Amino acid sequence: MIYTVCASILRLIYRVLFRLEAVGRENVPAEGGVLLCSNHISNLDPPTVGILLKRKVHFMAKAELFNVPVLGTLIDKLGAFPVKRGGVSKESIKLALNILRDGKVMGIFPEGSRGAGGIGKKGAASFALRSGAAAVPVAIIGDYKLFRKTKVIYGKPVNLDAYQKGADVEGDPLELATEAIMSRIRTMKETGKPTND
Repeated sequence: MIYTVCASILRLIYRVLFRLEAVGRENVPAEGGVLLCSNHISNLDPPTVGILLKRKVHFMAKAELFNVPVLGTLIDKLGAFPVKRGGVSKESIKLALNILRDGKVMGIFPEGSRGAGGIGKKGAASFALRSGAAAVPVAIIGDYKLFRKTKVIYGKPVNLDAYQKGADVEGDPLELATEAIMSRIRTMKETGKPTND
């Protein structure tokens, strides 16, 4: 209930302030585990990725935020879960995998931090491969300038079958899977359209 109300309020705010528009929402599976893999340009990105979808989206958040009065309770109700500074703990990894294996939706930014230049880290691919969740590429286009359009594009899930454990590929399967995801995100950023493959 709290998630629905907060998402509705944020949806209104983002649509008014940033003219937020979503394309390709039909590419996000209606059921089963889904990992939304998005480029990262701003602290405003997590709501952008999730608020226009029908399904609740879970995100990792800095553990310190959960100690802030009101904010901590709010982000907990919104589906965020804590990650300790200095790296993702075993507990956080286990929780993330459980979220995906339970058929829920999780958002992640493969670049790890803003301004990473489109270079993805292996975490997103690892979560997708280990959980069996659909890896949906997401591209955010815009810079959150007031009353100028910001667009979020959802592509079709990336087929990562070729990179599963024991796969016969040349190179590191995780690196190859990561590049497959990042390549789709880059293509959507360049074309402004969902990927079709």
